[in-house]
Amino acid sequence: MHVTHLYAKTFQRNIFPKHPTRTNRHCTNSLGSIGEKTQTAENQIQWSFGSILKILSNLNISSLAKHSIETQTLKTIDVVILVLSLTKMPNVQILVNDFVNQLRKRKIEGSQATGQQTAELLRSVISQQRVPHTNQATTLINAVRAVGEQLISANPVELAVGNIVRRVLHIIREEDLSLATAAIAGLGLSAASDDEDDVERDDHHGLSAAAVAAAARSTLRLPSLQTLLEDTSDPAAIPHTSSSGGESEGKSRSVEKGSRGRKLKHDVIEAVNELIQDISTCYEQIAEQAVEHIHQNEVILTLGSSKTVLEFLYAAKEKKRSFKVFVAEGAPRYQGHLLAKELAARGSQTTLITDSAVFAMISRVNMVIVGAHAVMANGGVIAPIGLNMVALAAQRHAVPFVVLVGSHKLCPLYPHNPEVLLNELRSPSELLDFGEFSDCLDYASGAGSIHVVNPTFDYVPPKLVSLFITDTGGHNPSYMYRLIADYYSADDLVVKRRPITGS
Repeated sequence: MHVTHLYAKTFQRNIFPKHPTRTNRHCTNSLGSIGEKTQTAENQIQWSFGSILKILSNLNISSLAKHSIETQTLKTIDVVILVLSLTKMPNVQILVNDFVNQLRKRKIEGSQATGQQTAELLRSVISQQRVPHTNQATTLINAVRAVGEQLISANPVELAVGNIVRRVLHIIREEDLSLATAAIAGLGLSAASDDEDDVERDDHHGLSAAAVAAAARSTLRLPSLQTLLEDTSDPAAIPHTSSSGGESEGKSRSVEKGSRGRKLKHDVIEAVNELIQDISTCYEQIAEQAVEHIHQNEVILTLGSSKTVLEFLYAAKEKKRSFKVFVAEGAPRYQGHLLAKELAARGSQTTLITDSAVFAMISRVNMVIVGAHAVMANGGVIAPIGLNMVALAAQRHAVPFVVLVGSHKLCPLYPHNPEVLLNELRSPSELLDFGEFSDCLDYASGAGSIHVVNPTFDYVPPKLVSLFITDTGGHNPSYMYRLIADYYSADDLVVKRRPITGS
């Protein structure tokens, strides 16, 4: 009789710990009324379906959870247990909405932080996604694609979001193909009769048809004698089944179907964890290659501020390389001031110059090293404003133009794709003071007003880039399309589409 009150108080503490609101008080009153009715009727009071939905709506439960109630009436204690079960784990949609709001308000700075948080969110989506016995990969792909569409539309300029979504989709397809290949290979070695073939074929229902077909194509060739000898187990080690084995065979097959779904989710989550680890350590992986590219007494030019460039130069400094750095200030945000301060604090010989002085100083430079916002499939670079001018100056004076970029910034799209938003305009206040130029900025006055355009990014064509240095090594611009093809699937280039259905 007192269990309901205990559940209600526990639920209130877990969900509304610090900030009581009118909605919270209303929910508490609803749960309190449940307890009173339980006391009166000893768990025999029936609640209407409409009353249950009203309580769940007050608790902000998703519509999917509401539809999970199949009976028209439930006992009071069942309502409390149902509510508690639905709120044990964090609601993924709440996490998605929170991240979407951060993307829209541009509260996340940097492609690395954005990509890492995107991967962590998609990992939560996969871990909480229920997987059926059939078309398991299709279910995960549809779930990731639905969330990815929301994230990409929230901030289309941040291409790292779409990159990570497509990487996770590629991971699901690869893991599904790997399981299908292993299953088909096992089928080829263990099939001894038509009956056994039927049993094995029934076990493959959890795999997608595309994965099974792809795996079948890779396993149709005859195995070599060495493969057969290595894979054939010792007959003495095979246990003999009793006459009752047929009865437990059906149970084992049903258990195997459920375990296959857990196996796919486990492998996908493990691969996503590796992706998150790669993103978090991309600076170190790129910096390890600094000694191969920066030599003694070189003069290096960069523009703006990039943590990748900072760690790259600092790694060379730690290896006792002596060099000078020209830092263009990167107007109008003047991020180059921050980079020059960091380099000077770490003992590097640093000279700060204006952006307009790049052509005047480029003849004294041995190498240009810059960061990037994204690298497109054709090798073109989306970079902070002003870098196209630096690339043109480097080409004019035959100075190598090197771009440091993590693999999470490699985008499988081309600049002309309609899904790509190459630029966005920042606030005019970075260029002009509204107080001083308020009269000239009055658009309503018509003629004589000043229109301010403050773009964020430049596009550097691949012909101006000498070398890309990624966390996997150095690559020519002409090789980037091949490198990108290893990370993405052609079916996932356009994330916004109708959900796929398994065959």
